Amino acid sequence: MPTAEEDRTSRRLAWCVAHLLRHAPDHVVTDMIGRLDEPTRKYLCRDEWLSAATVTLLLRHGGAADRTYIARNPRVVGRPLPGLPGPARYARRRTPDELLPLLRAELGRDPAEGPLDAAELAGLLRWHGRRGPRVPLDILAAGHRPDPEALLAEHLRDPLPPGAVEALLLVADLPLESILALLATGGAQPGERSWHRPAVRAVRMGRVTHEELVTRVAPAHRSLLLARLPAVGGLRWTLPEQAGMQSAVLRALRPLGDDPRLWAELLRHAPGHRGTLPGLVAAVVDGTVPEAAEAAEAAETAAPGPELVRAVRHLTPTAAEPFGGVERELALASLAVPMDSVQEDIRWVRDCLDRGLLTGVDVIRHKLPACWALDQDHWLGDVNHPDRHDRPAAVLASHAEADRLLFLALGEEPGAWWRVARTLPEFAGTLPHLLLRVTEGGSVSGRS
Repeated sequence: MPTAEEDRTSRRLAWCVAHLLRHAPDHVVTDMIGRLDEPTRKYLCRDEWLSAATVTLLLRHGGAADRTYIARNPRVVGRPLPGLPGPARYARRRTPDELLPLLRAELGRDPAEGPLDAAELAGLLRWHGRRGPRVPLDILAAGHRPDPEALLAEHLRDPLPPGAVEALLLVADLPLESILALLATGGAQPGERSWHRPAVRAVRMGRVTHEELVTRVAPAHRSLLLARLPAVGGLRWTLPEQAGMQSAVLRALRPLGDDPRLWAELLRHAPGHRGTLPGLVAAVVDGTVPEAAEAAEAAETAAPGPELVRAVRHLTPTAAEPFGGVERELALASLAVPMDSVQEDIRWVRDCLDRGLLTGVDVIRHKLPACWALDQDHWLGDVNHPDRHDRPAAVLASHAEADRLLFLALGEEPGAWWRVARTLPEFAGTLPHLLLRVTEGGSVSGRS
């Protein structure tokens, strides 16, 4: 039986690993989880705020114990676990009884005469799948021949609407390749209100990770738009999910660096590019992208729309610094001097953020210890809500800056990430200081 000190060490390491996994690429997440001993892995799955990608990879590669612990974790929101929303939620709000006569009229026969084939099923899903997944779920429950390959062929020939794709994700046991093919919405209307719902649903159900969305789903401009969805009602990213999507997109955009010319080329070519975002970025860097006017058949898709412009501007690196003179210098210094209580420290940081003296970038760079800077609960307060915090701009900025610093120092080498995870629990300095010490191989105590 572990001692109290060993138990405390395992809990603290699980807490710090959970912070780092929010910023790591998928293969690093899988490697770090595999390095954890049994107690630390238990505390990670059962007690910590886990990113969507971490939960997905744990469910995909972990065992029955991992799933049991995740099911008991009250901080895991929206995952495909017992008691969480799914098809049963829609079953309680059934469509009217008039659906069956309507389907009979559209098919030209009674659905009870025999199961629907792939062509009939695809036709009904196209007709009824533009207003959410509820009616498509009823259609799928009416009886059909389960033929994923034929249905996928119908989708590739003429893409199904978002509601139909969302219904298939909810009830069909599809392999990963089929799911990614369904999420390829090249034929969807650009202005369709619910175009993003299948991607959000797939991530929230644990079927795909943000990185898989970005690297394997086309067209490229959809990945850019998913990183900055408009504030609309209905199914959308929670704040941690939005941060994860932003991280995955920024990871794909890293080859552009801070060259304004390359970012301008990205915006010019994105609307007409039918491949993935990493493919577009590589072509932009190499200068091999065909002209947007040649790549896009429709004239209206050749020019970026306002939402795409807004998304790219949000992702473009900027050098803007807040102003405040002496007050700003005092605010920066205060990040290294804890207040008398945690609540007082939180009130001070929130006030500085509201007055424009600090940004989320400043907190990541200057707050110590580093594990507190990575945990927004330590400078914005503990909020038991899926969106977590009421300062989304500060959270997203801090998340992006932590991504940048960790990538510059560690790259994508799993061993380097693991050294940081082992060092983080007892390190007393800032995150840049920690990364410098780890990469240089010197003392990492953080104390003089």
